[in-house]
Amino acid sequence: MTTAQNDTDIEATLLVVDDEPNIRELLSTSLRFAGFDVVSAANGAEALRLAEQTDVDLLVLDVMLPDMDGFTVTRRLRQIGMNAPVVFLTARDDTSDKITGLTVGGDDYVTKPFSLEEVVARIRAVLRRTRNLEDEENAVIVAGDLELDDDTHEVRRSGILIDLSPTEFKLLRYLMLNTNRVLSKSQILDHVWEYDFGGDTGIVESYISYLRRKIDVTPETDAAGHPVEMEWTPMIQTKRGVGYMLRTPESK
Repeated sequence: MTTAQNDTDIEATLLVVDDEPNIRELLSTSLRFAGFDVVSAANGAEALRLAEQTDVDLLVLDVMLPDMDGFTVTRRLRQIGMNAPVVFLTARDDTSDKITGLTVGGDDYVTKPFSLEEVVARIRAVLRRTRNLEDEENAVIVAGDLELDDDTHEVRRSGILIDLSPTEFKLLRYLMLNTNRVLSKSQILDHVWEYDFGGDTGIVESYISYLRRKIDVTPETDAAGHPVEMEWTPMIQTKRGVGYMLRTPESK
């Protein structure tokens, strides 16, 4: 018999998606025990339906599903404006799969077989870094012509709005708070992903690459569709063998 939880005791509402009944039930039961409210789905179509019907805070999403893969589910969620973070479950420790998952809007991945403690830790880390930052002291952070607003969750460079995922936003925020200072991959992993155990530093390289494409490459048009007649100076720099830094143009 399961003891009912009060709403005030629920840490977050999760959608668990896996076509294997044993894994789905084990995850759901364990996550409820850990303090989460859980709904579950056995395929991509059911996941999309439940995600639209339920106020979901995070998805735990298997990559291999019978009707569509987890990457397709995530793309469709992002297309309809749902920004709930996604933690992928994958049976293959394949870097290309992980990169694909992050590219389509996923926030983390766990490789099967996994420990339940690891899954809970990853979920809590993702929730911490993607929930709004209302309690932070500095609402607006400025570095050169780059501006990040915690209240509106907006980023602009030279006044042009830049669309970032929650994790990209958190990474840029950490770099901007440490402008002109080199940060190691481990430092970035600890502060942005907030892992309580050894994480994969390859995820840092991937997200730095995504961020560069948005922050350092001048768009052809602005958000209103007007041509952009300027050239941005690259700000995100690699210090080979050491780490990364965000350098303002005037500091060169």
